Amino acid sequence: MSSKGEERRDNKLLQTPEQKVSFTRHRQLSPGHGRKLGLSRKPRDRRGFMEDENPEEKARRHKEQELKPLYKELLYTIAHKMGKPSFSEDFTDDQLQQYVKEAFCMTEAEHKSLKEKVQSTEPPVYCLMATVKEAKGILGKDVSGFSDPYCLLTILEDEQENKTRLSRDKPCKAVVKDATSRDKICQTDIKKQTLNPIWNETFTLEFGDMAGASFHLEMWDKDEEVSLTQKLEEIKSNFNSLRRMIKEAKKEKGTDDFLGNIILKLQDLHCSEDNWYNLEPRTETYPDRGQCHLNLKFTHKDRDGVLSSGRSAYINYCGILQQFVQAYISKQQGSGPWKGALCGEAQSLLELYATQNDLSPFLQDLAKWVAYSKLYQKLEVDSSVLFQQLTSIEYHWHQQQLPQQQKQELGDSLHGFLQYGLFLVTKYRDIYPPVTTATPKLHTLLRILVQICKTQAFQKLNPAQFELQEEISDAIQTGTQNWFAVKKGLHQPMTQDLSETVDALSRLIGEVQQDIIHNKDVWNRVFVSAVQVDVFTVVYQTFDSLLANEVKEILSKMEGQMEQPLANSLFPVYQSLQAILKEKAFLQRRGFLKLTNYHEGFREALPYWLNKVFSTTQDRVERAVQVDQLQPLQCGSITIKHSSSAVDLLACIQPICRLWEQLSWPDPEEAFMLMVKLTEDVCKIVVNYCHTLKERVRVLSENSDPGSAINMLCVVVNDLEHLRSVLTKLPTQLNWAGLRDRTQNVIGESQFNNTLPSQLEQTQSILRREIHSALDTLGKKLNTDIENYVRSMSTRRRIPSKSTEDAAAPLMQYLEQELKYMNENLVQENFNSLLTPLWNNSVKIFQQVTKQDSHQEGFMVFCQRLLYTLQCLEQCFHAEGSGLPLTSLHSEEYKTLKAHLTHHSLSSQELIQKFYDRKIKEQNVFSGEKYGAVTLLTSYRRSDQRLRVEVLNAVNLLPMDYNGFSDPFVQLCLEPQHIFPEVETRSTQIKPCDLNPLFDEAFEFLVSLDQCQTPGACLVVTVLDHDILRSDDFQGEAFLSLKAIPGVGGAKEDDGLTVTPDKPPAQIRLPLMHPKPNEDSILSLLDSRKGEREAQAFVKKRRQREKQSLESLKQ
Repeated sequence: MSSKGEERRDNKLLQTPEQKVSFTRHRQLSPGHGRKLGLSRKPRDRRGFMEDENPEEKARRHKEQELKPLYKELLYTIAHKMGKPSFSEDFTDDQLQQYVKEAFCMTEAEHKSLKEKVQSTEPPVYCLMATVKEAKGILGKDVSGFSDPYCLLTILEDEQENKTRLSRDKPCKAVVKDATSRDKICQTDIKKQTLNPIWNETFTLEFGDMAGASFHLEMWDKDEEVSLTQKLEEIKSNFNSLRRMIKEAKKEKGTDDFLGNIILKLQDLHCSEDNWYNLEPRTETYPDRGQCHLNLKFTHKDRDGVLSSGRSAYINYCGILQQFVQAYISKQQGSGPWKGALCGEAQSLLELYATQNDLSPFLQDLAKWVAYSKLYQKLEVDSSVLFQQLTSIEYHWHQQQLPQQQKQELGDSLHGFLQYGLFLVTKYRDIYPPVTTATPKLHTLLRILVQICKTQAFQKLNPAQFELQEEISDAIQTGTQNWFAVKKGLHQPMTQDLSETVDALSRLIGEVQQDIIHNKDVWNRVFVSAVQVDVFTVVYQTFDSLLANEVKEILSKMEGQMEQPLANSLFPVYQSLQAILKEKAFLQRRGFLKLTNYHEGFREALPYWLNKVFSTTQDRVERAVQVDQLQPLQCGSITIKHSSSAVDLLACIQPICRLWEQLSWPDPEEAFMLMVKLTEDVCKIVVNYCHTLKERVRVLSENSDPGSAINMLCVVVNDLEHLRSVLTKLPTQLNWAGLRDRTQNVIGESQFNNTLPSQLEQTQSILRREIHSALDTLGKKLNTDIENYVRSMSTRRRIPSKSTEDAAAPLMQYLEQELKYMNENLVQENFNSLLTPLWNNSVKIFQQVTKQDSHQEGFMVFCQRLLYTLQCLEQCFHAEGSGLPLTSLHSEEYKTLKAHLTHHSLSSQELIQKFYDRKIKEQNVFSGEKYGAVTLLTSYRRSDQRLRVEVLNAVNLLPMDYNGFSDPFVQLCLEPQHIFPEVETRSTQIKPCDLNPLFDEAFEFLVSLDQCQTPGACLVVTVLDHDILRSDDFQGEAFLSLKAIPGVGGAKEDDGLTVTPDKPPAQIRLPLMHPKPNEDSILSLLDSRKGEREAQAFVKKRRQREKQSLESLKQ
């Protein structure tokens, strides 16, 4: 199978130990070696003189020398085809010739000319290559139950078979032996004593014409002569074989037993078959005779060698396969990579050619690998096709041996593809971009490279150590360096200007950064899963060295030449380097990185960056205030209580916070100083904003009404409060806690806390002062208006000109309007801050007005109005829990004022009732009997509305006469008089010279239950000492609430029909009291009402009682 015109090999990379010894004798390689992918990366180094010829001449020469010989081989194959291809569709000769004509791009004239040449050649010898592999389940013909099988094989044509059948007198089992000559019959070896023989013997059977010819296989049991002693021993050992022995005795000596046969029509066979066939009987006796495993293949012998200039069938098969694949791919342009599929005609022709030339499956797979690996370089071929062929080669490597020449070609091809694969790896960025459609192709390529290194063929044919992971790592590093050099050249500045140089560097680093991300997120998964190579680490470490040198070189040119524009252009470079350095967290192998101290080269530019962000922010804030109309913002249906400049200020400060995040300055001590500067800048901007905003309020208030000025002042307060909240969040936004953790080893905690928080607190105090100042201005305006409204409620007339509600309405309307606006337009904290002083000042105003107008006529009506207004104010400021809490509202000043207004708002009769209420309470808590006591028995009959009071006695009375005794009697009076106007005072009898008199007198008063249950209704018990010449002396008094008398307390009957039984009388002991002069506020209030007779009479009466008490106590 060797050829004469093969190319010479000029390298020794894939030599086995045996090949090195005989290198001078084995220098021939396959024609595909010259196109080995691994060695064709530098075509200029291997270019021959033929590469400079005219392309048209080159194509014509290729067609004459390469394509036409292959074309003739295919026409010859079609003309002498045998068997059916395994493809499901059966193609005619014309269809096959038409396909070949199109695949090889032959004209009709060329086709006819070549076809005539083929027709003039000698036909081949038709052969059937039959391999008898094994049999199973055959008949046991020997006495032992086994057989000694062998097979006879031949091809008979119909004439021979009929002639043999007719020449026999009677049917005979032997057909093959008698049908043809002995030299045309092939026989296998005899397998002793088995029912499952294994032969694996191959025979080539020649035949003339397939029409009417059939393949015959007969299986026989070899019968050998055996001695009588042996037969007797077999009978002894197995009595059951007696019948078989008798049958053997009847048979002629040396006659073999028929086991079965197989007859196959050649026209029904495929090009190649590998099947189990049933052994058929000659008679119906023993129909189940087992099976035989045959491999049948039609081949040619003595094919005309002038068709392809004596080249081997294997080389022709490679060329035919490559041409078919190219034709298929060119026909399927635009439909994606070729995945190994071929049309039916191509598959049929390849199968016919391979079988006719007896090419083994190993050689076919080898040819496919060589062809496909070559096509992979210049056409779009799916990598899975190569992977599949590698798997097939590995399988066949253990099954059969390759010729030395094909071994050499396989080794060259595998190593060449490895080199080409490594070349693709160096270009993986361009060939396999980080998209979902490309990365699977890279993964398959890497798997192919791994599979190549794992194959026994590669390991045997390439004994030198080949570490794929190291080679891939080197390829990645080389590719990265080349890629960096290319990108650096693309971004080379056109001039020597420093700004342009920095811009070029920034673009270069940006592309490096993007490439690192792609390697980490996309390509690393592919390389790790396929070849366990961490491409991210390799690429990152390579870029680390390249970038560090590049940045150092460029920054060194800028020393002493820093300006604001140049510093601005350096900031993107700093950010990109910072982002690249952050990716080191994903490195699998840690070590020193040259970019670690990248920030040191940017120290000179840092002040310029800070100055730019400060000046830019300050300008933006000033512009925001200048266009601010100090009106609440409206965001859809939601009102934002601060103005536009406050929102803009927050947005303006964000760049400063963002600069801190972007810098992430690595040096802790320098980072602390940087934070101090940034915080100081923010505080300066805030303070400047306050001053600018106040000036803006002044300008806008000059031509506006007072209401608009107040509204603008509310907005300003909100803006300042919003600013306070912004400053409160500043430590979080600038991550002071993280900075504290970083600097704890270089900056003391006291230094840290005394620097940054103090800066912020100073600014906060400024804001608080400004807010309080604005709130005070608002409060003063409101307090003035409140005082005017309060004073307008006073009346100088006895008869009020309007009701209390109408008098308080203007003030309440004003407050509701103003507070509602401020509640809507002030943030809650400031609104509450305004409410508290406003409430306190309102209480003070009420107190002042009350004191100033206390002697005016109609003061009671005025107090009623003030009390009603105070209660309305309380509800307004409390706002059902939404405003000030009650604890804040009910201050001591408020309680005093309310009590004062409550008293002054009551009528004289109400005050008198309140006076007696107070006396009743005083009586209830009075302890001791310093002035004596009176015992009463009281009850009330609801049935006849009679109050019964029985005076039992008095005890421990003070002596009022000179003899050391008294002449006591008791007066009973129902008070207040306006409730009991028709009830007269009752008195007991006088008990002379007795300090413990026993009266035992009863009195009844006709009073209604309603009168008795009136607030302040009481029984006043007065004990007097009777004097003849002067007025009676006062010995004491006691007050008994009528509600405490049995029958008075409790609910009234709902209807007049229900009669409640009268309760039994109750005895009560009342200690006597003396009034305290000039200490009762109610009396003082009543005394101030000079124009009311009832009030003056009551005061006069009580003053007389006080006077009597003083006189009696003196005695």
